Amino acid sequence: MKSKNSECDGGGVNVSNKVAMIEMYRKMLEIRHFEQNVYYLFLEGLVPGTIHLYTGQEAIAVGVCANLRKDDFIMSTHRPHGHYIAKGGHIRKIMAEILGKETGCCSGKGGSMHVCDFSVGFPPAIAIVGANVPLAAGIALSFKLRAEDRVVACFFGDGAVNQGTWHEGVNIASVWRLPVIFVCENNLYAASTHVSKALPIDRIATRAKAYGIPGITVDGNDVLAVNEASGEAVKKARKGLGPTLIECLTYRHGGHSRGDPATYRPKEEVERWLRKDPISIFRTRLVEMGILNEKEASSIEKDVEREMEEAIVFAKKSSFPKPESALKDVYA
Repeated sequence: MKSKNSECDGGGVNVSNKVAMIEMYRKMLEIRHFEQNVYYLFLEGLVPGTIHLYTGQEAIAVGVCANLRKDDFIMSTHRPHGHYIAKGGHIRKIMAEILGKETGCCSGKGGSMHVCDFSVGFPPAIAIVGANVPLAAGIALSFKLRAEDRVVACFFGDGAVNQGTWHEGVNIASVWRLPVIFVCENNLYAASTHVSKALPIDRIATRAKAYGIPGITVDGNDVLAVNEASGEAVKKARKGLGPTLIECLTYRHGGHSRGDPATYRPKEEVERWLRKDPISIFRTRLVEMGILNEKEASSIEKDVEREMEEAIVFAKKSSFPKPESALKDVYA
C-alpha cells in the first residue's frame, strides 16, 4: 500500500514494507474510532437522520483501497463512512458532513448516506441497495472510452446481489470488459434477513461464473487476504482484462442501522464473530511479524483518538448551511 496521494498499480501490499503495513493498521483504527464517536454523537441528538455504521468491516475497505490510486473511483452504499476514510477522505470533512455542517464534504447537504468527495475519487454514496452497481459500470465505461488508466471499486452487501440492477451492472461490465472490481461485503444479513434465506448457493462468488468473470471468496476480517485478492483484481482491470467479483466474509458488530437492536442474530453467532475482530487480528499479526510493538501500537491509537477529538470539535463549532444556499449546487 502507498499513501493516499501516491500511485499504486495493484498487486497487494508488500508485507516487508513496514510503513505500508502500519498505515493500513492506522486506517482501520481511524474507521473504528470514527464510527464509535459517531455512535455517541447520534445518542446526543447531534446527527440528523439515521446512521449505518461500518464497525467490524474495516479490513475490507482498507484492504481494497490500499490498491487504488487517488484518481481511481469507488462506489459506496448506505454504509459509506469506512469507504470514505479508507479512500483518503478527510476525517474533519466527513464528521462535519454527518453533523449537517457547511464545512462538510457536501456542505452539510448530503449527510451520512450520501457522502461525496470527488477530490479523492468518491462520487455520491448510493443508499438504494444495488443501485451503485450499474453506476460503477458506467463510470468504468467512461474510463475505458477515454483510454484512462483508472479503475472503479464497487462495494455492496449480500442483499444487493438479488437486485436486478446488480445483475445488469455485472453483466454489462463483463460483456464490455470494464475496469471494475465488484466487492461484496457479505456480513450474512440483508438488514434482518439471513443470507441462507435469500440465496440457494453457499458462496456469492460462484455467481461470477454466469458472467464469465473470476469470482473469489476471502476472509473479510483478514485485511491482507482482502488486499491480496483486490490487488490482483485491480492489476487485471488495469490491463483491460475486465472485472472480478470478490466476496468478503465479514460481520457488522451492530445492527443494520442505529435503530436496529439486531435481536434476530443468535448470541453465540455474535460472540463467535466478535472474537474475529479484524483490528485485533491485524494488530497481533503485526506484533508477531516484528513490524509493530506494543508501545508503537499504543502511540498510534492515542494519535487517532486525538485526531477524532479534533474532528468533533471542528464539526461542532462549524455553522449549519444558510437557508439561502439551499438551491446552490443543484442542476435545475
